[in-house]
Amino acid sequence: MGLELYLDLLSQPCRAVYIFAKKNGIPFELRTVDLLKGQHHSDDFAQVNPLKKVPALKDGDFTLAESVAILLYLSRKYETPDHWYPQDLQARARVDEYLAWQHTALRTSCTRTLWQKMMFPVFLGQRVPPEMLASTLAELDRCLQLFEDKFLKDQDFLAGSHISVADLVAITELMHEAHAAIMKAKDLPPADAAMKEKLKPFIQLLLQ
Repeated sequence: MGLELYLDLLSQPCRAVYIFAKKNGIPFELRTVDLLKGQHHSDDFAQVNPLKKVPALKDGDFTLAESVAILLYLSRKYETPDHWYPQDLQARARVDEYLAWQHTALRTSCTRTLWQKMMFPVFLGQRVPPEMLASTLAELDRCLQLFEDKFLKDQDFLAGSHISVADLVAITELMHEAHAAIMKAKDLPPADAAMKEKLKPFIQLLLQ
């Protein structure tokens, strides 16, 4: 069996992995894991990724979780063009710097915004207090300002003059709100009781 990628394109990290593989002509078998149906909690998927998260990779007997690790694995195995993950020490350090920052900064803020503005009221039928949403939006604005001032500056791309995996991770994150709006327009079905129960720990985290 060749390379298998376990993805749900609803997920921004999954979209980053999918776009990277497609753009670089990497052959793979797409294994769709429907997050809204809770398929990532299945016993079969847990054998691929015990963390029960997407994306996940299976390459023969080798399995790998976490989108950044998967992107870097693919870039090295398939020797993709250098600009994606540069050999130059300082250019690579810039990519690594952004990838380390975004996971607990921009990604967290975008995720909270998405859930509080759209997923809670539409998918879960749960109202978010206005003051909590205002605080979340203020934190998102702060992260976006840092993104521009610290990382993008006056450059075309985050690590210089060429696109890298950092840019791919960034754009899939920043475009997620637009993707969510399309989902809403398509009448996203409300979560059933079982799904709400599975999401309870995540919901509590986002409402802290």
